[in-house]
Amino acid sequence: MRSEKVRILKTVFGSCHERGPELLFKCPYCRHYKHKFSVNVEKDYYKCWICDKRGRNIGHPIRRFGTLTSFREWQELVGKVDLGEFDNLFGNTKEEEQEMILKLPEEYISLANKGLPRTAMPFLSYLAKRQLTKKDVFKWKIGFCFEGEYANRIIIPSFNKDGFVNYFVARSIVDYQKKYKNPPVSKDIIFNELYVDWDEDVVVVEGIFDAIRACNGIPILGSTLREGSKLFKALVKSGVKVFLALDEDAEAKTNKIIHSLISYGVEVSKIDTSGYDDIAEMSPEVFEERKKNAVFMTPDSHLRERLAAV
Repeated sequence: MRSEKVRILKTVFGSCHERGPELLFKCPYCRHYKHKFSVNVEKDYYKCWICDKRGRNIGHPIRRFGTLTSFREWQELVGKVDLGEFDNLFGNTKEEEQEMILKLPEEYISLANKGLPRTAMPFLSYLAKRQLTKKDVFKWKIGFCFEGEYANRIIIPSFNKDGFVNYFVARSIVDYQKKYKNPPVSKDIIFNELYVDWDEDVVVVEGIFDAIRACNGIPILGSTLREGSKLFKALVKSGVKVFLALDEDAEAKTNKIIHSLISYGVEVSKIDTSGYDDIAEMSPEVFEERKKNAVFMTPDSHLRERLAAV
């Protein structure tokens, strides 16, 4: 197996120096001229001694800097997934269905505007109670509707990678029976993909306010993250490290998502959300501390967690 691993690694990263179980390449991240990107072939760990980029799954940089073919070969070689599974997920050569472009409600007013009307005050107060800042308002283009179909609701739009609105969340600030009233279009999107940094760790969360709390957060906008969805495909294709931060009462859903992501070679860490209804309730400081202490999930550790919960 070692020779096959070395072949794939050289195909992706170029020539190397060998030091026992370690291979030293030029770092694909910082592109330093010396061979300082160390890959432990036995454990599949990697670390750059210049920029300190590191991880416990070399499949991550293989996917990012190599081809889908080299990534598939690596995953099959180390027993993470077979080629048939990848063919099922990515083998559809048909052009994907065109994403619907939406217009925000006519009554929408951006809270990032200057000279806001007095009707904006209850909405600003609501956001302040949820610990959102002016920076959050500007980044997420948060607005409101005082009247119309979405009256008394905060509006948070989603922009696709081309900058067009493809969805929005409308959250009531009053005691409506239905907290959310969202547009009747498909949720199979990557919410606010325009602002997702695929070069950094991604935090997968449940709701939009959770995503705002998490740096580089993406909400799943539903009951689960199904294989074949646009977000799931993007997480696998990009090779990013994923932090999963779902509500504490969603253990079964969390386990299913972890299992699916690991089976496709995604590096997953689980953030402890205990003590809070959701991460939107956490202060930024608490969230960052919990992310720092997130548990890295392997097939074995995930199985132990599931057995312990029985």
